[in-house]
Amino acid sequence: MEIHNTAAWYFAVINAVAIIAYGWDKLCAIRKWWRVPELTLLGLAAIGGSVGALVAMKLFHHKTLHLKFKYGVPLILALQVAGLVYLHMPR
Repeated sequence: MEIHNTAAWYFAVINAVAIIAYGWDKLCAIRKWWRVPELTLLGLAAIGGSVGALVAMKLFHHKTLHLKFKYGVPLILALQVAGLVYLHMPR
């Protein structure tokens, strides 16, 4: 059970970080400040923050027209869910 608690905390933290990063990038875009690299934003989704990335995209109306985010982040989430389903299937 310890591994499940650790995984739950990891996903909670990485999704919170994704939301903050997307929100910060939106603020930087508005203020014309130095932006968060797109690779970083997509990387956060890829390492488990895809739910947070999707929430942030909707919440901040940010990166919703960029095709690599519009289709890439949901694809990453679908692959992650498929991987979790596969790992939890009885053998």
